[in-house]
Amino acid sequence: MSDQNYINVKDAFQNNLKHLNIKIKKHAITVFTGLSGAGKSSLVFDTIAANSRRELNETFPSFTQQYLPKYGAPHVGKIENLPVAIVIQQKKVGKNPRSTLATYTGIYSLLRLLFSRIGKPWVGYSDTFSFNLPQGMCDKCQGLGYIDHINPDKVIDYNKSLNEGAITFVSFGPGTWRWKRYAHTGLFDNDKKIKDYSEKELNDLLYAPQHHLKNAPAEWKPSILYEGVIPRIKRSIIESKEGQHHKEAIKEIVTRTACDKCHGTKLRPEVLTCKINGYNIADVLQMDLKHVLEFLNSIKESLVQDLLREVTTKIQSLIDLGLGYLTLDRGTDTLSGGETQRIKIAKYMNSSLSDMVYILDEPSVGLHPADIKLISAALKKLEAKGNTILVVEHNPELIPIADYVVEIGPKPGKDGGQIIFDGTYQELLKSDTITGKLLQQPLSFKKPKKLEKTLDLENVNIHNLKNANVSIPLNAQTVISGVAGSGKSSLMRAIKDKLQDNYIDLTQDAVGVNIRSTPATYLDILNDIRKLFGDANNVSRQLFSYNGKGKCPLCKGRGVQITNMAFMDPVIQTCEKCHGKRYSDEALQYHLNGLDISEVLNLSIKEAIDFFAKYKDIQSKLINMQRVGLDYLSLGQSLDTLSGGEVQRLKLALQLNKTGTVYLLDEPTAGLHMKDVSIMTNLFDDLVKKGNTLIIVEHNLSVISKSDWMIDVGPSAGRYGGQILYTGTPEDSLNDSKSVTGQAMRDYNQKRE
Repeated sequence: MSDQNYINVKDAFQNNLKHLNIKIKKHAITVFTGLSGAGKSSLVFDTIAANSRRELNETFPSFTQQYLPKYGAPHVGKIENLPVAIVIQQKKVGKNPRSTLATYTGIYSLLRLLFSRIGKPWVGYSDTFSFNLPQGMCDKCQGLGYIDHINPDKVIDYNKSLNEGAITFVSFGPGTWRWKRYAHTGLFDNDKKIKDYSEKELNDLLYAPQHHLKNAPAEWKPSILYEGVIPRIKRSIIESKEGQHHKEAIKEIVTRTACDKCHGTKLRPEVLTCKINGYNIADVLQMDLKHVLEFLNSIKESLVQDLLREVTTKIQSLIDLGLGYLTLDRGTDTLSGGETQRIKIAKYMNSSLSDMVYILDEPSVGLHPADIKLISAALKKLEAKGNTILVVEHNPELIPIADYVVEIGPKPGKDGGQIIFDGTYQELLKSDTITGKLLQQPLSFKKPKKLEKTLDLENVNIHNLKNANVSIPLNAQTVISGVAGSGKSSLMRAIKDKLQDNYIDLTQDAVGVNIRSTPATYLDILNDIRKLFGDANNVSRQLFSYNGKGKCPLCKGRGVQITNMAFMDPVIQTCEKCHGKRYSDEALQYHLNGLDISEVLNLSIKEAIDFFAKYKDIQSKLINMQRVGLDYLSLGQSLDTLSGGEVQRLKLALQLNKTGTVYLLDEPTAGLHMKDVSIMTNLFDDLVKKGNTLIIVEHNLSVISKSDWMIDVGPSAGRYGGQILYTGTPEDSLNDSKSVTGQAMRDYNQKRE
């Protein structure tokens, strides 16, 4: 067989890869698996995908290249027969409030065209039906569909003066630059209490629109526009990127209501008079995809049959991937990573392109076994069109789709980066690898424990939940299961409302990372380590900060020098002065127990536990990292190199030493290998033994089977879900035909009998 039938990777040494050579069969599905952090992403994304995208970009003129993403040159000797790569990752779509499922998929543009052609009465061309363009948007809410009202009583303390801090909202305190925009105007007596203001003074303080001040004091710059507190908060914080940093504070002061002019439709009233078969465009946008399809199929006008065919094809692709419950007006910022990835997959389902390489990052994340069957069918359809499919995946429900499996290992981090298996799925099952062994094991169940106190929820009606009544045992592990979109998150929302603030919320939001973030900074032990160095050497602890006094003068503490090469990839080189250590020569001359600060930060967490044995405050935090299976990371490793699964466990490590606490977890095993999942299930057991309560939204059948209690929500998603199908022990659910999850566990075990 010719080598043209294989993607031939030679000498890959990106990140922790150990100079790998591998041939990957083209026009087949290959699943890459292995322990979290073993090197799968380094091979598939950072080497194969990066090289393909980089070489594609180089086919464009240099003028165009400067505007294209930069992927960098991966550390690899050579890759032969590499197709154009299309990467489908889990990254959520941006936070733009104007972005909806309809706009993101292009369905909205087609619907606008449809209504402009055959809607009655005729009200205008396609742009007239857009809530994102002036021709169509409601002039009161500017096409958002809602209005945010800021409660002045929540931002002003009327019993204080400006000098005493009367403006209570974050970043407006006395002495701040925002405070000066009021105190330096000459409009107010800064020592006068707000309750004593005249009506005009209060209106000027709270609601004045932007304008230039006349006869302002000398300290007020003439170029500055004055603006009342309410419009300033709305414009410069709520409606700007800064709002992301003040979510909790904003939630306290803002009441969001549907626009009273367009009633949430986002469109001008005259646009809504145009209808097709009794529905205006806003009515259609509020339908779920299944009902949109019924609406489109009811249209018989010959003029728009080609248009209908195109929009129907787009919608059917989404339905085939289990997304028929989504409404067209659903904001993209509310979609889960799994939903976003399926939307991206649907985009390519009807593409005529072939001989591409589609690269997917854990497409099973956020999906129930019932949903995974739909993903499997979609990937096989892409393969049948003559494409190559590469999937990074851990889920035992999806791995069997593979024509070939590559396992990277044997361990995470620097002890990984090797190919320990390369063959068919059936050969993997007979192998002696970690994955092969675990794939053969059936699910096991806990012995039922005596459950006493409960958290009771009655008649819950949030989103699609329909008069839900559930009792959740305390001092136990409860799992909430069900297909994607069935109502699990809504039930968790009700639980939070019931608990109020008495819980630890471990959500899936990524930790804030940048090139300077490390496990040592995240665990808040870097200051302690610097103090130990300072005290041991009688010098300032600031000398041991690579962000401060101790930074290398050449690379400024980054460890690398980045040279911008205009339209070419930037050149990243290890700093020639500090050799990547980040510190100055002065800082590196001092030692603690025989090691300099750079050598300490290069210790793995496992090594650091021994190194800091005398320092219990530091050691206890490191032991928590070991408990969540992250002891292979180094103290100084950049957090932007961590996988999604590693970030999840990093967050959990900060919250372990609690008793009598309710932990709320949302798919904590997302992105974890089966062996890592077993570490987590053992950890959950320990937390329960210490008197804690765990409530977990989860799809992983191993975690579900090892829980004390299970609440199954369904049967389907959106308006077709929202029912409590089953409550009881996971094992008993196998014999309940209504339990979608129980049936999935029964099928899983039957395949392993």
